[in-house]
Amino acid sequence: MTYVEQMAGFVGRASYDDLSENARRQFKIRVLDAVGCAIGALGGEPIRAIQAQVADFGGAAHCALIGGGRTAPDRAAFHNSALVRYLDFNDSYLAKGETCHPSDNLGAVLAAEYAKGSGRDLLTALAVSYQVQCRLSDAAPVRAKGFDHTTQGAYAVAAGVSKALRLDHAQTAHAIAICGTALNALRVTRTGALSHWKGLAFPHTAFCATHATFLAMRGVTGPLEVFEGNKGFMDAIAGRFEINWDREDLERVTRTIVKKYNAEIHSQSALEGVLDLKQEHGFTASDVQRIEIEIFDVAYHIIGGGEEGDKTLVRTKEQADHSLPYLIAVAVLDGQVMPEQYESARIARPDVQTLLRKVSVSALDDYSRRFPEEMPCRVTVHLSDGRRLVQEKRDYEGFHTRPMVWETVVEKFERLSSGRTDPGLRRQIVQAVDQLESIQAADLAQLLERVAKNRTQVAAPEELRLNSSIPYGEEIDHDSGC
Repeated sequence: MTYVEQMAGFVGRASYDDLSENARRQFKIRVLDAVGCAIGALGGEPIRAIQAQVADFGGAAHCALIGGGRTAPDRAAFHNSALVRYLDFNDSYLAKGETCHPSDNLGAVLAAEYAKGSGRDLLTALAVSYQVQCRLSDAAPVRAKGFDHTTQGAYAVAAGVSKALRLDHAQTAHAIAICGTALNALRVTRTGALSHWKGLAFPHTAFCATHATFLAMRGVTGPLEVFEGNKGFMDAIAGRFEINWDREDLERVTRTIVKKYNAEIHSQSALEGVLDLKQEHGFTASDVQRIEIEIFDVAYHIIGGGEEGDKTLVRTKEQADHSLPYLIAVAVLDGQVMPEQYESARIARPDVQTLLRKVSVSALDDYSRRFPEEMPCRVTVHLSDGRRLVQEKRDYEGFHTRPMVWETVVEKFERLSSGRTDPGLRRQIVQAVDQLESIQAADLAQLLERVAKNRTQVAAPEELRLNSSIPYGEEIDHDSGC
């Protein structure tokens, strides 16, 4: 068999019964975390554009949209994945040469509501996506070659959606082959002057890969030598690697990590460190002479001003989230890093723009060697009175060595979703995720569809075509005639 046919065999064999009790619990934590991120993202600037496009283009009402409405599976995958991803607050997986966000796959797997599967089917399909994306990140990193982590995501979406749709071995292999051939994204997405595409690159992959998987379901074939063939993935991008799909389990979720702060994943331990110091010593921004962050090389290069560009020029949400100087500065000023720290007015204020220039970032070889088993860093705050405050961290609450518990994730979900839902609907969503193996996938999807209707008056699709500035889930002032 070709390599992609071996992967298809793994997808076909995967079963809910293969999941350990810990993995099942961890998947529920990731689902609730991702759903909270999605609800919290309603109203975001690019989300409004996506909602207007979905409303304009239409689509058979097979699948629920988080926040209200229904559309075709591929468009639902794009819309719902964009919501999960936009805040950049969902989970991550750290490999030596790659970082990805496996819950990005949830929007596509939810779109398989089309197949009328159970909650167990949903969890199994999601587990397949996680395993494929994480293991390809381990064995075949592409960041250093100039490609984005959504490249491995294409294989993961195809595998997960194939599982959810119950495709046979041949259909699954062709779906993965098509997606792996067609969706090789460039790393420029996350370098230089960051744009909306930083948060939409994986949703676009989810859209295209879901679309292609349905084509494979209907008999469209793809190049089965996508991995090992002439000018295939190994030849053109990744180099040679080996994964024995006959021996793979569904446990990689237990190595994924949940974000404590609404910030790029590699910043989490440094943020916890500076906030620990602030709480312990009670200093303010006006007391700070300078702040030194010593951290592992991946963090330095992505968010610290290394090879992916200057991180002191911060004007947009996307730039702020990928700037360790901004994140440290706003944490000191506001005592938190949550969605409100990315409002345009907050980013532009002189206090944070001044303080971020007092933050220096450097990489230590010892810390780099310890990554990704740890997320080591040392935070040193130099105060104007001569004091020197130091905090060293090896992980943070949410890392796999200090996993975030269900109750804490429920609190995060409540905080992110309270502005869009009433307490009753939030309790129903939490309960549905907690009992996901006992319900139908459509039961969860229908609760998420109710989010906007539960709290607000929602514009009809025709209204959205005429006025794309009205997003789903935003209150409409009827007195104004909108």
